[in-house]
Amino acid sequence: MLEEVLQHVEQNYDQKKTVEKADGGIFAELSKDFGYDCGISVCGEYDAQGDFHREYYFPYYRGQQGFASRDLVLERHIDKESYAGAYDDFNIGITLIFFLNNPAEYLRIMKNPVGRELPRTLAFSALSDKGKILLPIYSDVKERERMKKNSEKRGSLVTKAQSGDPEAIESLTMEDIDLFTVLSRRVQTEDIYSIISSTFMPCGVECDQYSIIGEITELNITRNRRTDERLYQMKVVSNDIPVDVCINERDLLGIPEVGRRFKGKIWLQGLVE
Repeated sequence: MLEEVLQHVEQNYDQKKTVEKADGGIFAELSKDFGYDCGISVCGEYDAQGDFHREYYFPYYRGQQGFASRDLVLERHIDKESYAGAYDDFNIGITLIFFLNNPAEYLRIMKNPVGRELPRTLAFSALSDKGKILLPIYSDVKERERMKKNSEKRGSLVTKAQSGDPEAIESLTMEDIDLFTVLSRRVQTEDIYSIISSTFMPCGVECDQYSIIGEITELNITRNRRTDERLYQMKVVSNDIPVDVCINERDLLGIPEVGRRFKGKIWLQGLVE
């Protein structure tokens, strides 16, 4: 079944991107959409006779919520011509690792010395095979403004702490202690999901897999054109990080709606322009 699908992609692709590698080989990325902005890409090389040799494949979902990314690093995987990205996010204080889902375009840009210096835009997307819908946490306009200011303040402190500022490090430590104290008290009488509005945490042994909770800000329903299964495509904001999440209806518990929260395990991908 899988081999049949991959051959279908190679023979009936919607997009074909090729680029000449440094060793003279021709790298090719063949993509076939099976739903809105989601499908399968097959990557490999063309030989001197023009025959395509598959190296690897991956399912993709293209993100649309792009943002400027200063602290972004991309590195090639050891075993194949694919790339992992690392983005330092000051809101959560960790480095987010993601799978690059436009490798051919990245290779083409990196061949040009000018392209290496251009500002980069990053759009996060994710595929999920397990998730559930949570009700929203009530918050008024003043509460949202206060949370936004606290997030900006923490991001500024994290930046200073990474530069070695002892006052910023001490402030962050005291904030974490105070937060732990408040949570320890509230969790005795309240449900944990009514206290924590969003999370973005590494999950499992793979470095690009995460467990997230985030607010659904936009929802689209499409169908897999091959299997006719319904797919939910949600714009989710988790810890101020925009992520476009795609999940099969059968893998999601609950009914998604704008304003509700998504909780699930995701494979994080990134589209770098």
